[in-house]
Amino acid sequence: MECPKEPLESQCSLSEMDDFDLTRALDKPRLKIERKRSFDERSMSELSTGYSRHDLDMAHSPGSRSFVDTPLSYVRNSFEPHPMVAEAWEALRRSMVFFRGQPVGTIAAYDHASEEVLNYDQVFVRDFVPSALAFLMNGEPDIVKNFLLKTLQLQGWEKRVDRFKLGEGVMPASFKVLHDPVRKTDTIVADFGESAIGRVAPVDSGFWWIILLRAYTKSTGDLTLSETPECQRGIRLILSLCLSEGFDTFPTLLCADGCSMVDRRMGVYGYPIEIQALFFMALRSALSMLKHDEEGREFIEKIVKRLHALSFHMRNYFWLDFQQLNDIYRYKTEEYSHTAVNKFNVMPDSIPDWVFDFMPLRGGYFVGNVSPARMDFRWFSLGNCVAILSSLATPDQSMAIMDLLEHRWEELVGEMPLKICYPCIESHEWRIVTGCDPKNTRWSYHNGGSWPVLLWMLTAACIKTGRPQIARRAIDLIESRLHRDCWPEYYDGKLGRYVGKQARKYQTWSIAGYLVAKMMLEDPSHIGMISLEEDKQMKPVLKRSASWTC
Repeated sequence: MECPKEPLESQCSLSEMDDFDLTRALDKPRLKIERKRSFDERSMSELSTGYSRHDLDMAHSPGSRSFVDTPLSYVRNSFEPHPMVAEAWEALRRSMVFFRGQPVGTIAAYDHASEEVLNYDQVFVRDFVPSALAFLMNGEPDIVKNFLLKTLQLQGWEKRVDRFKLGEGVMPASFKVLHDPVRKTDTIVADFGESAIGRVAPVDSGFWWIILLRAYTKSTGDLTLSETPECQRGIRLILSLCLSEGFDTFPTLLCADGCSMVDRRMGVYGYPIEIQALFFMALRSALSMLKHDEEGREFIEKIVKRLHALSFHMRNYFWLDFQQLNDIYRYKTEEYSHTAVNKFNVMPDSIPDWVFDFMPLRGGYFVGNVSPARMDFRWFSLGNCVAILSSLATPDQSMAIMDLLEHRWEELVGEMPLKICYPCIESHEWRIVTGCDPKNTRWSYHNGGSWPVLLWMLTAACIKTGRPQIARRAIDLIESRLHRDCWPEYYDGKLGRYVGKQARKYQTWSIAGYLVAKMMLEDPSHIGMISLEEDKQMKPVLKRSASWTC
């Protein structure tokens, strides 16, 4: 969710643009292809302890809804749904945004009690993802297709911040539909970072767009959208931004603070785990959709090379468990040459005290950031969940992440799933790292706040690792409070006990995240649209250098 912005300004609009019309795009023939199941025999066997045979055998076939206001998931299951579900669907539909009569997304929040609308009445790319998944799971793909096409069209705009031109492949952070009742016209105004807090372009928008395009394709079996020249070009433009050669010696993606869900200064500049995991997932998603033509083959070759390097780098240098923590604790510094063990020259004295008590004997996670002389030991939930879903994490690492989550339930989940990061930063460190940000105070917002939207990613990770009981426990917590509190954006406090001090009510992705989590537990085959199985070719022996074997 973006932070308050200045009034929207843009040099472009869609009011006069006829190319790529949504109505014509929806008229294209759709291939009827049976949707691929999400699990192989191995993972289905692992899940059998968490689900009944009826649940596992149930397949979802895309189609129209049986009743006007009844989600398909109600019809497919005989049990009585939680009363929150129907109200969540009603709230989600209220948030829908229309352009020329066609639904193109959902606004960030529908909070009429708030005096300031700010930018919460816009459609955000990252915010729309759980809404899109909910619609796909409910057999309503048209709004997702419209969104993908409209944001793709916005990508083609010339993007400038002051006098500087942004990369051609940058996707918007958000857009707003302006209705003129007199002229009876609709106009779209987009934000590419020029109106954002800190004026930072969203690095994650392009990755989420690719991931969502694959989810649409997997859910509907409609290959015609991803194979259009426009979508193929859109994918290549996004990839060209992050696969370009430069001075960096790491396969990870260098980026600034504020370029992702953590959209304010929080000390995540450099190589944040959220961006690296989304980068990895987007590369794998793109690899499955790019055509093997002359242009496509060039990018496919680059992707394969980058994936091998990125998986090796992340699984080695970002991974932290008890043994690795002990190794870092005993690091020598000022090492040179390729035989160095402490390759990034991390000072053992920089390890924060909390990590030693936090790390269990069984369990582990991907740390927040790794760069020269710096290791951010904070836990970031989105990055770790996406690492599981994308198979950036090995099967053993995925299980270790879940072990850590169970072992540190009170710290990472508490009374409201799920901590966006742990622990918070405070006092002098807070002043230095956040620039005295009054919104990111201790245990609030991005600084250790609890975000209900993260429930869907947690649930997907639980299903993939065969631990659905963890997701059920988290959903029980959500159902005890979220509706009563009017679906807030985030919660404050060490245990997530209090509604966030500046949290909007009826936050759309809080609503959609709950629905997606419920539907995935009802029908675990849904996870296939967002999860990627492990690539057996990306399993190199985990060695940092020859010196590690000594």
